[in-house]
Amino acid sequence: MKRFYTLALAAVLCTAAFAQTQTIYQFTPVRDIPVTPVKDQARTGTCWCFATISFLEAELIRQGKGEYDLSEMFVVRNNYTDRIFDNYLRRGNGNINPGSIAHMATQAIAKYGIVPESAYHGINYDSPGHNHGEMSAYLKGIADVSVNLKKLSPEYDKLVKSLFDIYLGEMPETFRYNGKEYTPKSFARMLGLDNVSDYIELTSFSHHPFYEQVPLEIPDNWDHARLWNVPLDDMMAIIDNALTNGYTVAWDGDLTAGEFNHNRGIAICPNPEDFAEAVKLEKVYPDREVTQEMRQKDFETFRTVDDHLMHLTGLYKDQNGGKFYKTKNSWGEGRNTELKGYLFMSKAYLQMRTVSIMVHRDAIPKDIRKKLGL
Repeated sequence: MKRFYTLALAAVLCTAAFAQTQTIYQFTPVRDIPVTPVKDQARTGTCWCFATISFLEAELIRQGKGEYDLSEMFVVRNNYTDRIFDNYLRRGNGNINPGSIAHMATQAIAKYGIVPESAYHGINYDSPGHNHGEMSAYLKGIADVSVNLKKLSPEYDKLVKSLFDIYLGEMPETFRYNGKEYTPKSFARMLGLDNVSDYIELTSFSHHPFYEQVPLEIPDNWDHARLWNVPLDDMMAIIDNALTNGYTVAWDGDLTAGEFNHNRGIAICPNPEDFAEAVKLEKVYPDREVTQEMRQKDFETFRTVDDHLMHLTGLYKDQNGGKFYKTKNSWGEGRNTELKGYLFMSKAYLQMRTVSIMVHRDAIPKDIRKKLGL
């Protein structure tokens, strides 16, 4: 018997809350992949880590290693430590904001290891959830002083460590998990997450040559990593091939106003003439036909920016046969309770608003992998 996912059409109340009513969208699964529960990044800019950790947790399930709850804040802390040093070497012209992209999580795990959530919660302050506002302000102060002094004083490392210890807690050198003792590196090695080359990051923009590794000029790519650049059709073929064959996808893209609506659990990319009515979600309108040139224009005019990472976990279709991608967000379950933190993104939305993706190398179709020399 087919399972139907009914998307709640919300009506705005005077309190700005949303009331659940019957929807016009109905979704049936084509492929739904097992993943770990939805988490909440709360008041932090760490979606990049939550999405990538969710992706890696799904990889462990796919590989038959079981379900793990890995610590995002262990990775976030190591990322912060590296990026403020990078900012210092760039004379204060680096990026010390909390954002990053997927490869920074896998590289941090390869460099520092990983721990389970039970060994490092990352909340050592009076808050029910993550909140990095105050910590980030103090971190900027330390970063600015070191640049102005033009040297890293003997107190620099102590200050950075103390700041993170105060807000996130002391880092575990060893911990016990299921009766065994691990270090962060031995835990990553046991899980098989210490091999960065297993995971490939790709993008699709025509101002660079295709089938080459190219720089992605976005602020959150602060380490200036090079991503594989493929045509739009190949990028979508990689996503579809991955999901069809049980691989999930870490997704980096834009939450475009009007098109993206997490509270109602949907992101669409309608034709311009349909836009005003389509985003009311009172009728199913056809998706836009997206070209490489259209997405390039929106990227170059800053309409498409990398402002959020999420996790693609399934392929679905609506009642008209339209293709949608089940997407796990990291905003908890409370903002769209019927879908429990998930949403559905249309094919055209992915085509237009995707900035980059990460997949396991085996999820890439063989013909495209050959073009990339992988």
